[in-house]
Amino acid sequence: MDFQAVIVALCLLVGVQTQGIEGVARRPAGNHMPSPRYHPGLPAGVKATICVFGLTNDTQVIKAGAVGLYRSIQTRLIRQTDTDDSGRFRILLPPGTYSVFTRKGNLFYATRRDEKNNIAPVEVLPGKMTRVECSVESDHNTAVY
Repeated sequence: MDFQAVIVALCLLVGVQTQGIEGVARRPAGNHMPSPRYHPGLPAGVKATICVFGLTNDTQVIKAGAVGLYRSIQTRLIRQTDTDDSGRFRILLPPGTYSVFTRKGNLFYATRRDEKNNIAPVEVLPGKMTRVECSVESDHNTAVY
């Protein structure tokens, strides 16, 4: 059992409310365009590394060329964890707003933005687990459309 799981178990035993993020990392590939006869399902979850940084604006990263890929994030790394084999993760965090990236080697990936150009913002509320769906950067072996 990892340290995070021990903390969650202890908090549940003593009745401490927990908050943070939980979700699944997925690697989209292939046809995701809906049509009257075709309704694409969710891609399977994949093993990945999830990195939670302080809220990060587009001006606080060094881009790596491809859309959504970054060489460097210039805000503080708050927490990092590996998902299980099916892509599931759970990270305890204090209430606040964060940016969530997936990591592959030395690169970070996230494409979602808000109206202020903050990258992949997620708000954690007191006593609540916020649901997050993360995309993992593809190897570009298959088109996504």
